[in-house]
Amino acid sequence: MSMNTLLEKITTYQNPTVAGLDPKLDYIPEYIKEAAFSRSDDPLDAAAQALLDFNKGLIDALCDIVPAVKPQAAYYEMYGWQGMRALTETIAYAHEKGMYVIIDGKRNDIGSTMEAYAAAHLGTTMVNGREAAAFGGDCLTVNGYLGSDGITPLLKLCRERDKSIFVLVKTSNPSSGELQDRKLGEKTVYEAMAEMCEAWGEQALGRYGYTSVGAVVGATYPEQLKELRTKAPHTFFLVPGYGAQGGGAKDVAHAFDKNGLGAIINSSRGIMCAYKKESCDEKDYAQAARREALRMKADIMSEIKEIRLP
Repeated sequence: MSMNTLLEKITTYQNPTVAGLDPKLDYIPEYIKEAAFSRSDDPLDAAAQALLDFNKGLIDALCDIVPAVKPQAAYYEMYGWQGMRALTETIAYAHEKGMYVIIDGKRNDIGSTMEAYAAAHLGTTMVNGREAAAFGGDCLTVNGYLGSDGITPLLKLCRERDKSIFVLVKTSNPSSGELQDRKLGEKTVYEAMAEMCEAWGEQALGRYGYTSVGAVVGATYPEQLKELRTKAPHTFFLVPGYGAQGGGAKDVAHAFDKNGLGAIINSSRGIMCAYKKESCDEKDYAQAARREALRMKADIMSEIKEIRLP
């Protein structure tokens, strides 16, 4: 699915949010874990099955109101190949339900190694004369701090297969300013990276004014978010930091353009662990996630009012 498709889904649902699927075992209801561990003596296999079952429940509850999911690869890698199988099956299940999938891998390398990352997460690999997709994501988060050598291998694939990337620009973590706020002459590092995103996307401008090269810009820095929306008018934003990290609707409102487009806002723990916050029956975890997703949508839409395709 292309970035155009994501924008269309956001508009159809009137919901510019993405649910982060970053499951720790501590987040998963006991009844799901007990069932998974009763079926396997291998702790990694059982853990991976619990993650997958948990994710499927969330996807079922969210797929008609939330346009996208964002699985964070690290939460699956920690359970070995079994966890990576759970990631693959989570992506496939989300696609079955019509959701756009952003793989949050923050990959970064050059040349043939970056080509391999691109093929793994967004493209296909030739195996014994047959073309096969490994993970099949629609979009991948990447680290651009190796410069164009780390991004160019992705751009060709994005054009050919209607895929997209989100490049780290101004991240939501407290220490991001240690590097990203430093000056390069008159500009900060994050400004320079945003300019590079605009340039990298010039050959991939979509029908709604945004390119296939997006940027990660945190809700925890609303002034920079506002600044970058002006300085990178063709760059679509993935905005972490809403909710658990402290960002609110008024903060993320700076990410949107006059049509209510321009960004998708992430919530991970807030949605996944909503049943704990509500103190409801753990078997109601998926519906609690749905209630939180609808609350988040209403909160953000109270600021931007309406989303329109230009």
